Amino acid sequence: MTALLEVSGVSVTFDGFRAINNLSIQIGEPELRAVIGPNGAGKTTFMDIVTGKTRPDEGRVLWGERSVSLLRMSESQIARAGIGRKFQKPTVFEDQTVRENLAMALRNPRGPLAVLFHRKTPEGAARIESIAEEIGLLPALPRKAGELSHGQKQWLEIGMLLAQDPRLLLVDEPAAGMTPAEREHTTELLKRIARSRAVVVVEHDMEFVRRLDCKVTVLHEGSVLAEGTLDHVTRNQQVIDVYLGR
Repeated sequence: MTALLEVSGVSVTFDGFRAINNLSIQIGEPELRAVIGPNGAGKTTFMDIVTGKTRPDEGRVLWGERSVSLLRMSESQIARAGIGRKFQKPTVFEDQTVRENLAMALRNPRGPLAVLFHRKTPEGAARIESIAEEIGLLPALPRKAGELSHGQKQWLEIGMLLAQDPRLLLVDEPAAGMTPAEREHTTELLKRIARSRAVVVVEHDMEFVRRLDCKVTVLHEGSVLAEGTLDHVTRNQQVIDVYLGR
């Protein structure tokens, strides 16, 4: 499996605080990866760097078969290159229906006129239905997004990312605030998506990480402390000391 994303020797300092310290991490395609670690370990900053929100002081961030540097690209160029990010709090258009939310996210010419004159096509409609089915919201297509449960809003947002056909999804704490049934559905959804693309899940909930059943990277003080299966990293004495033993 070749690396789709390669972060190497990356460091970033904010006001004298080293948030990321010589971080190196590789994500393959397809792959499901969980990133865990205590608060302040650098999990969010890592995502900020990959999506172009934060520029590191040093190091490389390479993307795709041609090893393109993401550090030379803007946030919007990185998104168009195939990196999608889902924040912890869902940002859906509450007054629009589920169908309209997905339609707005579909990859199509993005100029102001293109959106104005965007015609509904049979291909677009079919794609919306197939995404709605994949995220478990097919019956909810005509409903307003504001009426959905917290978990359903999270799935809709994942669906909106899928509509843009990314090769890498960065998902921040998807299980937070969900019912047990919603969490189970979310686990299955992320595992399914990761069969055909790369999915990185940043999560605090160990039980949820265990269900994902994937490779785990433990961050501490901005660098990789341990990597491997959840059983492997949770037996690591350093991981127990800095994270699990708290």
